[in-house]
This record gives sequence, structure tokens and C-alpha cells, in this order.
Amino acid sequence: MVMGATGSKLEKALGEQFPEGERYFGLENFGNTCYCNSVLQALYFCVPFREQLLEYYENKKSLVEADENLLTCLADLFSQICSQKKKTGVVSPRRFVQRVKKENELFRSYMHQDAHEFLNFLLNELVDILEKERNNAKSSPDGSLALAQDASDTKNTLANGVKKEPFVTWVHKSFQGILTNETRCLRCETVTARDETFFDLSLDIEQNSSITSCLKNFSSTETLNAEDKFFCDKCCSLQEAQKRMKIKKPPNILVMHLKRFKYIEQLGRNKKLSYRVVFPLELKLNNTIEDSDIEYSLFSVVVHVGSGPNHGHYISLVKSHNHWLFFDDENVEMIDESAVQTFFGSAQEYSSNTDHGYILFYESLTSRS
Repeated sequence: MVMGATGSKLEKALGEQFPEGERYFGLENFGNTCYCNSVLQALYFCVPFREQLLEYYENKKSLVEADENLLTCLADLFSQICSQKKKTGVVSPRRFVQRVKKENELFRSYMHQDAHEFLNFLLNELVDILEKERNNAKSSPDGSLALAQDASDTKNTLANGVKKEPFVTWVHKSFQGILTNETRCLRCETVTARDETFFDLSLDIEQNSSITSCLKNFSSTETLNAEDKFFCDKCCSLQEAQKRMKIKKPPNILVMHLKRFKYIEQLGRNKKLSYRVVFPLELKLNNTIEDSDIEYSLFSVVVHVGSGPNHGHYISLVKSHNHWLFFDDENVEMIDESAVQTFFGSAQEYSSNTDHGYILFYESLTSRS
């Protein structure tokens, strides 16, 4: 009964503006699985990722011996949502959640889990599955590579810091960026640059700051001296150096994780930082990047609700077809764009507002063209 009622409420709110062919479904909670539900909603409304996943699934279904894994369970869930006859309602991600628990013991307990850890685990697991499929296809007689959709670049990119044959899956195409770690020896001025890939950036936060200032700090120059001296290959000795991190190749989908959980020595435990960190709807990447005219638009926020790191709740805010929606497990509501700023954090240490932006998803406006 309730499912239909909330559905019709959302449909009424959108009325004629309900996007053609779109589906807005809540996800059932199986006892503290909100960390999973909130990330799934963010990924579902990451349209390029969703489209690639469904295309992969179509190809996969034509193969008889397809094994069940995390990737097929995710594709099955997304397929289930987008093929619903109704426009709104609730779907049960039971099979997917069971698979997550089977694959990773971290997520087996009913304790409060971390949404960022889950997102990291999920994307890396999907890439592993695609890479295994590609390797199996390579060694199979028919060599069918369609599944993994080999979109290899000719450039030799770095995967996990190790040079190997480049294989860029569609997961990489959405989320992967490249960072350059530059170290300049202060004696001989030689610059050593090392590239590393990333799916998301974890940013330190400060009170009353913004994403722009967090990114600036992320890319700020740090001096290595005393015990932290750098071994310069040219000088063949330990030298003082300057180090900085730059975004060399920004991803199509920029995911930023705000480090709201900090270990406090005196307390002997993690504490949640409820700091106010402003995240804009439109973001320009200056100072952190070589080609700085790239613009991003916010399309999803995973929000941590609660005052501490070991308990609480996750919800997600999603922008879909210029409307903002609020997903809280089974419940889906429309919200006003101006409501997004209520999730920036608290300017005072003790505040009744405990709903704080935790993972931000931005899409590149240039990647659409």
C-alpha cells in the first residue's frame, strides 16, 4: 500500500515534467545496508556508467555459461529498475547485497559500514571482473572481447602504479583520472614526476571551507626536509625537496570523498568532523590541473546522517533531468535545488544538524559534448 502511495506523490510532484523513460525507485534496507543503497542510487544516476553497464548486460545475457558475480548482480539490479512498468516504487536489492557480503567479509556484519569504502571496493571489484573476462576471452578460441568492451588507449597508462599493457574498461572511462606527483630537488632543481591513477580523491577538510579550498590544499606544495628528505637520483643522496600533487588528466566523473572521520589521539577513536564545507553546483578546476578550463556539474551527494563515525545513516541526493531528488532507502522525494546547501555541514561544533555531504559526484560538462 505505502509503496504505491509514495510513488503517486512523487509522480504528482513531477506531473507533466516526469522524464520520459526514467524510473525513480527506492531500495529496500536489509538492516544497516543504507551505505550500499545510497551509493547504488548515485551510480544509477551516473548515466554514462548506467548505460555502459546495461549494454554490457545485454551482451552478457546472450552467453549461456555466464556466471553470477558482483557485476552481473549490479547489472541485473539496474536492469530491473529501468524495466519497471511503474515510474516509481521500491525495488529489493537482496541478491546484490548477498553477493557483496559473500565477496567481502567487511560488509557481512550488521554494523554501520562506510559508504566510501563500499564505493571503492565496488568499482575495483567491477574492474577486476572485466579484466578477468578479457584475459579469459583472450585465451579462449573465439576470443570474443565484446563483453569487457576493450577500449584500450594506445598510451601506456599506469594501473595501480605498475606499468602494464593498457586496458581501459568502461568503468575507467567514467571514473579514472590521473594524478602527477611532482618532486623537485632543491639542490639540483631536477623534477621527478610519477603518475598514478585514481577513481576518487579523498580530501582533508577544514571548518568553514569550500571544495575549491580543499582541492587547493590537496595540490599545495609541501617541503620535504629533516627526516622526510627525498632521495634524488641525480645527486645520488638525500636532499631537501618540494613536492606537489596535480591532476594531470581529470576524469569524466569526478568523485570526491570528504574526510569527515578523523582519528583523535586523545580520544583513542575516530570522531566525525561536522565542518561546513561548501560544494558548488558548478565547479571549475583551477590551480589543481594543467588544463584548467574544465567545468563540472554536481549530480549526486552521498550524505552521512549522525554525530559519530560508528553509527548513523546514509541517504543520497541526486540530480536527474534538472530535478533534485532525495533517496532515503525505500523513500524517494523531490527536493528544491536550494535544499542542497543544507548538507554543507555545521559552522558551529555542536549543532542539531547532523546531515553532512560525504561523497560528491560531479560530471564533466565537456564530456557530454
